[in-house]
Amino acid sequence: MRGITKVFPRVVANRDVDLSVEPGEIHALIGENGAGKSTLMKILYGLQAPDAGTVRLFGAPLHPHTPAAAIRAGLGMVHQHFMLLPPLTVAENVVLGQEPARLGVFLDRDRAEAELLALSERYRLSVDPRARVESLSVGQEQRVEILKVLYRGARVLILDEPTAVLTPPEVEELYAILRALKAEGKTVLFISHKLAEVMAVTDRVTVMRRGEVAGRVNTRDTSREELARLMVGRPVLFAVEKPPARPGAIALRVQGLSALGHRELPAVRDVSFDALAGEILGIAGVEGNGQTELIEVLTGLREATAGSVELAGQEILRPGRFRKTLRARPNDLLRLGMGHVPEDRHKRGLVLDYSVADNLVLGRHRLREFNGFLLRRGGALLAHARERIASFDIRPPDPHVPARALSGGNQQKIVVARELARDPRVLLACQPTRGVDIGAIESIHRRLIEERERGKSILLVSAELSEILSLADRIAVMYGGRIVGTLDRIDANEERLGQLMTGGAH
Repeated sequence: MRGITKVFPRVVANRDVDLSVEPGEIHALIGENGAGKSTLMKILYGLQAPDAGTVRLFGAPLHPHTPAAAIRAGLGMVHQHFMLLPPLTVAENVVLGQEPARLGVFLDRDRAEAELLALSERYRLSVDPRARVESLSVGQEQRVEILKVLYRGARVLILDEPTAVLTPPEVEELYAILRALKAEGKTVLFISHKLAEVMAVTDRVTVMRRGEVAGRVNTRDTSREELARLMVGRPVLFAVEKPPARPGAIALRVQGLSALGHRELPAVRDVSFDALAGEILGIAGVEGNGQTELIEVLTGLREATAGSVELAGQEILRPGRFRKTLRARPNDLLRLGMGHVPEDRHKRGLVLDYSVADNLVLGRHRLREFNGFLLRRGGALLAHARERIASFDIRPPDPHVPARALSGGNQQKIVVARELARDPRVLLACQPTRGVDIGAIESIHRRLIEERERGKSILLVSAELSEILSLADRIAVMYGGRIVGTLDRIDANEERLGQLMTGGAH
């Protein structure tokens, strides 16, 4: 890619960017949220046309500038948010658009499944061709996405934030897959915010900052600290310092809580804990062990089958639809001071077609501060949005832009900024830095510690053990829907937590 420039209204996404990737290498493209990485990759894949510059694949210009042309030239892209159809099988998703036909009309399922099995064995991407995508784990869905691009003959694979939703074991599996692809002569462009992963699996790194290339380095010749400095333009702390906790009264009490999962099977089993004011209680565990269902019960998104939950001394679970279940009411939670940073910002955290300003007041939009007798108070809305945008460095700094137009990390900043603006007594922070760059992670961690110092109670759910160990004062581990152990931070390390997370004894 040579001299790539792309300008949108009010923002220059790419400015005279050069990018070269050698055959058979794993090349990282890193940068802050809003640095222009995703735009550059969309241009490479033909989803957007550059305003200036050229793209060449294997020496030939990309023409016409479309995804179909990019695929024909040997390029494949695995998007951060997977592009799969849940009701279809794995095989049907992989061959979609290039289906092997029987009698020239009908889908030849046997051939499709056989071709997929051969491909999965060749690249050690084990999947069940007949399984429906809706039944797969996130890690298995990612394998299907990689198989999709390999099925179409991709020689260059673009992986956009490939580990953002993976568990630690799934990340290790992905590393092995990438090394196998490299051994086959494939080229991988690896977009990531996680510098430890960049250091572990890549050959070269291109760093972007504010739409321009800030540096190019060989991975073996650099360090996490140097890459972070190139990304952000200043030294970055990987572990934010915090004073000792001063825990106070019980802010959230959960006793004997049980709930069913999506398949009407037990997902939360007799869970009890107290979250105290002035402390961060971490909930660790491999994803899929009841953490999501626990938070859904606490936020009124799922009914409980048994138990009680007290927020600020008041019971919040009331009889549910059939009087045999219990459910929290969101209005009660807002009134009593609960904030919620959801693990899936698209499903639970944002209305993507609303503006940044509107998303920053969701849940408070009916207050007189923002809503007059007949009309919204536009001036107050914009003033509030500009203050939050500046405080959290949301890019582009335009309150009128729809949330859909922002990068994933900047969307996450909107959610965190909104929830902290409510001044909650108890904040449920679920994967609060998922898909967020190293500078923004540092900023969000500082904010959470500041809230703790102000006497707030924070329940931190994270798949990142490093995040749990950096922030939490106490750590509860979930396995099989139960809390199998609670440790003071001083007694916790990755080995002890890892044993509990996989069902070992406390």
